[in-house]
Amino acid sequence: MAGARWADLGLRVASACVLIPLVLGAVWLGGIWFTLLVALLAVLMAQEWTAIVHGGNSPQFALHAAAAMAGAFLTGTAGAPAAVLAIAVLWALSAVLVKLQGPQAGIWPWLGVPYVGVPAMVLVLLRGDATYGVTVIVWILVIVWAADTLAYFVGKSVGGPKLAPRLSPNKTWAGFAGAVAGSAIASAIFAAAAGLGNIAIFVLLAALLAPIEQLGDLFKSALKRHYGVKDSGAMIPGHGGVIDRIDGLVAVAVAAAVVGALRSGLTATGEGVLVW
Repeated sequence: MAGARWADLGLRVASACVLIPLVLGAVWLGGIWFTLLVALLAVLMAQEWTAIVHGGNSPQFALHAAAAMAGAFLTGTAGAPAAVLAIAVLWALSAVLVKLQGPQAGIWPWLGVPYVGVPAMVLVLLRGDATYGVTVIVWILVIVWAADTLAYFVGKSVGGPKLAPRLSPNKTWAGFAGAVAGSAIASAIFAAAAGLGNIAIFVLLAALLAPIEQLGDLFKSALKRHYGVKDSGAMIPGHGGVIDRIDGLVAVAVAAAVVGALRSGLTATGEGVLVW
């Protein structure tokens, strides 16, 4: 029984050992390399979303993939407002197709375009900060990975009351506490190592973002529960699909970008997140 509880751990570790260096390398290189990585992940999200929600409908996939690429490529060239406009137009076209296809169950058919397009935009926007781009992306990755890891280990080790049994029967309040604690600790260590200043601020930021990371996971779980699928895909051994792997990351990235833009504007979102 205990062995079954950890049956997927080896695959998870192996996948992480392959993927983490690739992701960090793209973050470090920035420019077209980071943009290409974001675009690829967003298009793969578009493919998984349309396969689940739209039955693999080709026009819907084309619109979702176009939104993914608009978010990734337009942000760094024409600017975030142009990317927002393009995503909005593609969202409207997708909505027209949904209406033409007749009555739909739930809100899911209406959500895919912004779900794949906006995170692509904000990731490129954050990395585009000339001074803090690398640091803010790595900080986000660190706190999300820490939240995921501690939620996994604490949740499976401690068990206890379920967090949202109707959406995700495996999630527990213990795992949620592990996510918050792990994110806060990782943020404190990273802030100290990077010389970011007031460590207490970064503990608080991570503790506030960890629940958003968990909500991103629950959003994905609600999607899968509605459509009766186990995983969003099968691309990443031990994790499922791309949406399964980065559901929390996209939620945290959007929240962080909103904070950064409100504090320092669209061209210095990283500064807005990290300089207090």
